[in-house]
Amino acid sequence: MTKRENPGNYDEEARAYGWSGPAVVFGLAYPYIRPGEAVLDIGIGTGLGSERFHKAGLRITGLDISECMLEACRKKGIAALLVRHDLAEIPYPFGDASFDHAVSMGVFQFFRNLSPVIQETGRVLREGGVFTFVTGDRHGKEKPEVIVGPEQSGTGRAETIYRHSLEEVTVWLDTGGFKVIDTVEFTIWMDRQRSERLPARAILARKTKN
Repeated sequence: MTKRENPGNYDEEARAYGWSGPAVVFGLAYPYIRPGEAVLDIGIGTGLGSERFHKAGLRITGLDISECMLEACRKKGIAALLVRHDLAEIPYPFGDASFDHAVSMGVFQFFRNLSPVIQETGRVLREGGVFTFVTGDRHGKEKPEVIVGPEQSGTGRAETIYRHSLEEVTVWLDTGGFKVIDTVEFTIWMDRQRSERLPARAILARKTKN
């Protein structure tokens, strides 16, 4: 499912849509994380994607452009720090090597080019940390753009979302100092009936160099 503007029903809709991104990302990251480590959630929203990391004993910092979403996350009490920030605005308000790991779920489909975000994530991550995230998945000569209607976009209007091939994401990650360790393909359902699907991929990459 895509990012929702109404935090009051976001978690409920995520369950209705069968949104499995948080579980897939946590499963990929779990072998590499330890209690007490610091995780940056890029586009944290209501905190749905970070709840498992919080329960596992990690310290959560969240970035999101929506103050309403951040307030909903704040009420859950899972984050040590929440910061309102446009993810497209570089740099992020953190120092170099500030975090052990980073995650992102449910926002990268709005970026045609992920290179700036990946490079900035590489800057704020410590060497050896992992970056686990979800993208819309594209194969071969499939078009990167997908037009979704108002109901599917969650913004009340039609939106363009983007799919990325593993090959292009791997290039962006390499430039940002990351090496791909593992990936999982899964489905994002675009409606409650689960009849419209967006192929997706969760990617885990390790920070290997500055």
